[in-house]
Amino acid sequence: MDFVANDDKSVNIQTSHGVYQRHAIQTHFVEIGEDYIELINRYVKPLYQPGDLLSISEKIIALCQKRVVYRKDLKISGLAKFLSRFAIQHNSAGIGVGEVCKMQYAINKCGAGKVLWAAICAGVGKLFGKHGIFYDMVGMEVTGLDGFYPDVFPVYGEFGIEIPDDPSGVCNEICEKTGVVAMIVDANDLTRDILGKADCIKLSDEQLCELIRDNPAGQDQQLTPFILIRKKAEN
Repeated sequence: MDFVANDDKSVNIQTSHGVYQRHAIQTHFVEIGEDYIELINRYVKPLYQPGDLLSISEKIIALCQKRVVYRKDLKISGLAKFLSRFAIQHNSAGIGVGEVCKMQYAINKCGAGKVLWAAICAGVGKLFGKHGIFYDMVGMEVTGLDGFYPDVFPVYGEFGIEIPDDPSGVCNEICEKTGVVAMIVDANDLTRDILGKADCIKLSDEQLCELIRDNPAGQDQQLTPFILIRKKAEN
């Protein structure tokens, strides 16, 4: 098969453990409540070979699990309105707590006291050129919340998408039911996190992050939540 990359991305990537090829697999627009096993059987299995690794966007798994928070169901507090005024709303990493719904989500998850303290520490950190303190303190559930941003897909303006439930368990289920070895990642143009991986994967999280360090799935309307990764044969 011919490997295809998204615009401004490369098929090949050099890592500390060899050269790999990445193929961006385009799907339809996945809706809330679809079956990820069916998606993999439809889009991935015809291309997959033993030894391949599948990188899956966490957003797709979360949508299939119905892990969404609707804007209409969030009661926005005065604290959320106040704190969101001092935060970045959106950057190349995705939606930030400058979007008041995400700030309210953080308060609901972590409590007002913790969020306020994290905001104060983040403000002090910025004075010394340190960034990301707020998200380090509030944790992955808040950091990983996507959505509440209609510019790419208008429907995503109406709800936030949480991180998947039991991502490693999902990867093991995928392996058992389809034979596809997979990892679930939260990747953007700034950071990469391995949320879960099949038990049979021997590479460390650091080595796995090397495979997707340029965010090959893209950040916009690519509709490529599946990246097929294959080690390139040595000449």
